[in-house]
Amino acid sequence: MTTPPSAAAGDGTNDHLVQSTDPDHPANLIPSLCAKFWTLGWVTGTGGGASIRNDDLVYIAPSGVQKELMKPSDIYVLSLAAQQSQSLHPRQRVYLRRPPTLKPSQCTPLFLAAFTKRGAGCCIHTHSHWAVLVTLLLEAHGSAEFRINNLEQIKGFGRGPGKAGNLGYHDTLVIPVIENTAHEEDLTEFLEEAMDRYPDAYAVLVRRHGVYVWGETVHKAKTQCESLDYLFQLAVEMKQLGLAWITDIAPTVPTRSAA
Repeated sequence: MTTPPSAAAGDGTNDHLVQSTDPDHPANLIPSLCAKFWTLGWVTGTGGGASIRNDDLVYIAPSGVQKELMKPSDIYVLSLAAQQSQSLHPRQRVYLRRPPTLKPSQCTPLFLAAFTKRGAGCCIHTHSHWAVLVTLLLEAHGSAEFRINNLEQIKGFGRGPGKAGNLGYHDTLVIPVIENTAHEEDLTEFLEEAMDRYPDAYAVLVRRHGVYVWGETVHKAKTQCESLDYLFQLAVEMKQLGLAWITDIAPTVPTRSAA
């Protein structure tokens, strides 16, 4: 399948979009986050990436760049509204700013799905080996869902877009799994379908590939990505010990009220 080239209109230099002394500016924050993810083994080689939305502007890590060496000048920028044009082929992109020697990430349409369907402010994609191992364990049991409960780290996840508060200790965290495709951008429709089927989910696992995690802000996306990776590792080790991911534990209630 041939991918149509990005639309030429709007593909200017616009280097000012990625130039800032503010460490929290998306063009500075994406390289910083990816460098940290590299130390965790989440973005080994050039795999994985991250994208941040700032109102209508979307900042995206490029393809083919070692994530720990990424620079602000490597970042792509596009207008979210401009991508909704009916005249554009579904695989075309109008970039406001693009590096002259790099290629756009094939994760781009999946990041955009998190922004348009979930109103996310940040989307992170990792190739964490714990995520991959979990999908293999689920594959062995013919399951397309990761479900786990009665663990403290579940509190790191919101109850769902537009819902107040986070999940509780006794709640069940559910993450859908979609099948991998030969080309990453071909995952988009399956990711969107999973979002529709699981409206409260903040992540989607990709079988034998990794995971996409999003949040309303960079802080929330990062927190949920870290919490999820912790739970994936724990789940793999629990399986090795013969421990169940879903358990029936009655809430513990204090015998007397606090003074």
